[in-house]
Amino acid sequence: MQQDSANRKEDSNVAMSDCEGQTMDDSASAASSMEVTDRIASLEQRVQMQEDEIQLLKSALADVVRRLNLSEEQHTVGTRKGPTKARPMIATLPLRPTVNNGTVLPKKGTLPSPSGSGSRKDASMPTNKSLSCLSGSTRLLYFPLSTVRRANSNEHVGTLTRKDSGDSKSNRTRAGSTGSNSSGKRTSESKQKDPVFNAGMRRVTHCKEEGYVKMYLKGRPITMYMPKDLVDSYCLEAKADLPHKKLKLDWVYGYRGRDCRSNLYLLPTGETVYFIASVVVLYNVDEQLQRHYTGHTDDIKCLAVHPDKITIATGQVAGTSCDGKQLAPHVRVWDSVSLNTLHVLGTGFFDRALVCLAFSKSNGGNTLCVVDDSNDHVLSVWDWQREDRLAEVKCSNESVFATDFHPTDSNIIVTCGKSHLYFWTLERSTLVKKQGLFEKQEKPKFVLCATFSENGDTITGDSSGNILVWGKGTNRISQAIQGAHEGSVFALCMLRNGTLVSGGKDRKLISWDGAYQQIQMVEVPELFGPIRTIAEGRGESVLIGTTKNFVLQGSLDGEFIPITQGHTDELWGLAIHPVKAQFLTCGHDRQVSLWDSSSHHPLWIKNLEDAAQSAGFHPSGAVVAIGTQTGRWLVLDADSKDLVTVHTDGNEQLSVIHYGPDGNFLAIGSHDNYIYIYAVSESGRKYNRVGKCSGHSSFITHLDWSVDSQYLVSNSGDYEILYWIPSVCKQVVSMETTRDISWSTCTCTLAFQVFGLWPDGSDGTDINAVCRSNDSRLLVTGDDFGKVHLFSYPCSQFRAPSHVYGGHSSHVTNVNFLFDDSFLVSTGGKDMSVMQWRIV
Repeated sequence: MQQDSANRKEDSNVAMSDCEGQTMDDSASAASSMEVTDRIASLEQRVQMQEDEIQLLKSALADVVRRLNLSEEQHTVGTRKGPTKARPMIATLPLRPTVNNGTVLPKKGTLPSPSGSGSRKDASMPTNKSLSCLSGSTRLLYFPLSTVRRANSNEHVGTLTRKDSGDSKSNRTRAGSTGSNSSGKRTSESKQKDPVFNAGMRRVTHCKEEGYVKMYLKGRPITMYMPKDLVDSYCLEAKADLPHKKLKLDWVYGYRGRDCRSNLYLLPTGETVYFIASVVVLYNVDEQLQRHYTGHTDDIKCLAVHPDKITIATGQVAGTSCDGKQLAPHVRVWDSVSLNTLHVLGTGFFDRALVCLAFSKSNGGNTLCVVDDSNDHVLSVWDWQREDRLAEVKCSNESVFATDFHPTDSNIIVTCGKSHLYFWTLERSTLVKKQGLFEKQEKPKFVLCATFSENGDTITGDSSGNILVWGKGTNRISQAIQGAHEGSVFALCMLRNGTLVSGGKDRKLISWDGAYQQIQMVEVPELFGPIRTIAEGRGESVLIGTTKNFVLQGSLDGEFIPITQGHTDELWGLAIHPVKAQFLTCGHDRQVSLWDSSSHHPLWIKNLEDAAQSAGFHPSGAVVAIGTQTGRWLVLDADSKDLVTVHTDGNEQLSVIHYGPDGNFLAIGSHDNYIYIYAVSESGRKYNRVGKCSGHSSFITHLDWSVDSQYLVSNSGDYEILYWIPSVCKQVVSMETTRDISWSTCTCTLAFQVFGLWPDGSDGTDINAVCRSNDSRLLVTGDDFGKVHLFSYPCSQFRAPSHVYGGHSSHVTNVNFLFDDSFLVSTGGKDMSVMQWRIV
């Protein structure tokens, strides 16, 4: 390390002296035309090349030491009888602790390991930076020595090339410093920072003599050995077939009430309509059936129902496609009977997202008003049938929460939001604004909702807990209900019989008569959260959407029961019951839910002290283990949800937790780079720590057990594949031993049987989850672009074809087949949705 510091210091001094020399030369000669910024860029380039050259030397040296270490270990294993614990790395490893496949890996102490959000998307990923050396107009590429070996006659290796996109500071990335998008959605800029190296026109090479395939991710070679019985017959150029099955969206769990308003309605068909992620759900509670409108490509933020109760308009946010293209925010108008899209409005006009919209009432619903999420929150009015924009105006530079047409005059529109209430009049193609005057009434910080009385008065609810009545055709208050709620009034709904219903942060639902006198009041239990939106149901019933993402049904006379519920924060954990049609989900909202896939309702819900990250059932189905973001893991009784035991391993998130097929061992993969092994007894009720598997240079992402529970395979954040004997926490280095192992599950994203799922241009983090069906005929993946892909298994051909399904609007964090392969379950990260797909 001292020598390393000395080298860096010397290089730095050389660079400084060069800089001083250049400065003196330029000051002495007025003829020099090079600008200061160009000189700085040139010097930065030289310093970077020197640093990269040092990294290259360290990489080669460290790799030699590692190979010697592994060779010595193999020799030791061959001379000793019985398994022994893995030898530690030589203490005097130079400069860097581990080199794998030619990439210099950061020290464990310096490896970025998120403690905030803790998801795989937030973790910094080590990268392989090829050394670029400029000589005139020629660019030479230097690669780590450990990747260079003699290619035998049976291996097809092409020339590695890279497009020269210039050497600006912005596109230069140092090894080990590449982070990933915390939202889980990648932009084209972030995806193009690190070049993808191709072998000729491919990313994959095949060595027939040694029986392996080598794939490159972010320029890093990943070697995957095939079973011996495939060595002679395997052909990389063979075409893979599409899977013989398809997926059909069967059920969507969850509702978006946390940050969206006016998104719950009852249709004459008896269907309740609402949205989550990029799916609009039409749910018939009586018949327990769901239909789905899936025309959107990203998060839906607002919804409006036409006066005909058939036509529906929904607005979505801007997004990014798989190939990095920007997807424009827009409004889709569609038929709720046929689920066909009728019109698409505003592509290229709206900015960022749509926050609220409404159909007119008095002119047959011919016009639609929309507010987008631009800085000026532009209000626009559309003849939606002609897709013609009639007028537009800057509404407010503050947040806008609601907009609506006056029920008897389609030329009057009301908008409300932070510090404002505006009455707009449409005069030809111009919108004229009148501001609501609060006069003696204290002006609230937020006007949160608005509706209309039978006589045309406007009624608003605000953050001060007041309900204000504004006289028809005026911008003045005619009546005020002071302190109608304790805290903000989030929702107002005028029922058919003229009764006003209000709901607020205090979880109270209150009805008011025509004179605005209180009739009834009911308080929603704290479990369900504050009331976000109210809709009129059948007869005397009322529908409520809450900020904790519940949809409740009930009346002011009785209790409210949930008809839809879900998670309220990022979702990662998914576990399938081994013998029942049940699955478990858990997430950063600290909530664990066990779901029945037939009734589509939770069997139980338990709240934890820590945010949950992973889950796994014991093979008996009696208990389920939950991994958290703090290093704690706990075991719950699957029937009673009672706590069985709790343990702590490290203080970082536990990304994956898997029982062995025989139920005698539990493996826990952590972000501290270790795999913790426990011996399990008494049907999952007693645990004794065996040890920890040490050898990965980055956080553990996936684990799989062998069918006989004797071996374990793991993937890590730096694209490493390692094999273990978990009973002694020893690494297996012989490929002849591991290549023919049969694996009980297939959740590792890096393996010979699945490498064909990686699309061109992948940065190694695009695929979050993989699962093989129980009949070993299908393979499913969840990616960063909200897509679920269905492949044939095995998926060991380059560019394997797949069926692609949308619905999620965030990174798909987990996928898994039910025990009988009847359904597939997928979880969305930030969209907090759980989707159940029928295999057809």
